Amino acid sequence: MDEAGGAAPQESPPLPPWGFRQLLGRLHPDLTPLRQSAQFRNLYAGRGASFVGATISYVAMPYQMYRLTHSSLLVGVLSLTELAPLVLAGLLGGLLADAADRRRMIMAAEVGALLVALLLVVNAASWQRAWLLFVLAPISAGVLGLQRPSLDAMVPMLVPRHDLAAAAALDGLLNNGAQIVGPLAGGGLIAIAGLPVAYGVNALTCVIAMLTFARLHAMPPVDDQARPSLRSIREGLSYARSRPELLGSYLVDMAAMFFGVPYALFPAYAASVGGPSALGLLFAAPAVGAVLVNLTSGWTRHVRRHGRGIVLAVCAWGVAIAGFGLAPGLWWGLAALAAAGGADMISGIFRGTLWNQTIPARLRGRLAGLEMISYTTGEPLGNLESGLAASITGSVRIAIVSGGALCLVGAAVVVAALPMLWRYDARGSAASQPASDGADSPAEVAVADRPGEQVG
Repeated sequence: MDEAGGAAPQESPPLPPWGFRQLLGRLHPDLTPLRQSAQFRNLYAGRGASFVGATISYVAMPYQMYRLTHSSLLVGVLSLTELAPLVLAGLLGGLLADAADRRRMIMAAEVGALLVALLLVVNAASWQRAWLLFVLAPISAGVLGLQRPSLDAMVPMLVPRHDLAAAAALDGLLNNGAQIVGPLAGGGLIAIAGLPVAYGVNALTCVIAMLTFARLHAMPPVDDQARPSLRSIREGLSYARSRPELLGSYLVDMAAMFFGVPYALFPAYAASVGGPSALGLLFAAPAVGAVLVNLTSGWTRHVRRHGRGIVLAVCAWGVAIAGFGLAPGLWWGLAALAAAGGADMISGIFRGTLWNQTIPARLRGRLAGLEMISYTTGEPLGNLESGLAASITGSVRIAIVSGGALCLVGAAVVVAALPMLWRYDARGSAASQPASDGADSPAEVAVADRPGEQVG
């Protein structure tokens, strides 16, 4: 340890060979966290059920809004209504994740998600009110904001430091698998059985998630954790500002989401190429690319220049989104969206690894809340931006292509303002600390740093 209390920089061992056999050996998902931790398996299964249901509603609500109003702008505004609840609930959820039992927080939020799903069923079956979607969408976002920091802060408590990259890849596989199954199921259910059934399936998945989360052990806060207060929130914000590479990872992702998210334009795009079934394909395509990355993600545990990987992946996202806007047909567009999803997943793996390996245990909940805000607020703003761009230019394609190009500009601006993001190297970071509250034994830490595990 250095004088500042962080891990002392270590001399990097020789890089391992990168022959064809070594490369093939790394192109597979690392299942170690699932094999070794029953509690991680419970957390993983509960998240899977919850996310599948949430993504069904994620497709159904904008579809219902577009069907009721025939306005892409209002679809974007619907997404914007989630912004303030995400920010406020993310801060509060992060604070409570450090000050309360995380299992209890997760269960309470899932009950809230179930109530929202049931109201969506009733609205779709009888009321058919667009204004109610503007009420339920922000409530749903607030529930997510309260729950997600506790879910994320649990992971480093259940997985040793040297397996955190694998846990991040598995989390991405789960999220994106849900984003494939959910939209496809949502589009199919809407087309075959109607909106009420789609929302009803979401309610069922909430019940399944609650039963699974109930198997988690209680996870109270650390003994010296301060009571919830504005001072505690300021402490988390101050820590984020003191880490330029951490702050840069938040901002570059927000820029990518703000400029590059085209989701508000999907209903209008789908209306011209096939209706609800095409809409499901559009929402699922990015997740397909992300899953392909997850299934070949063994190589990510050998990368240590996480900041550089984040920036390059954001640039690849922007190029792929622009390619979607220029695509000559639906299937070319789906391929471009899949490439975008793969790039976003690479960025997500490296962001999660950077955060979980370096953030102190007592701040994990609050920083998880800030991290959630960074990637969730960019999307509602991006949906509004894309909806406005399409309304002003009168062209969905121009809105998409310009957004992809601006992603590159945003990444360049963040790197120029916070160059430590580009320079970050886990092998020599003074901020790097064991991320499992000291649970890793010296032998386990040595395994994480053994020769053959370091690739720049």
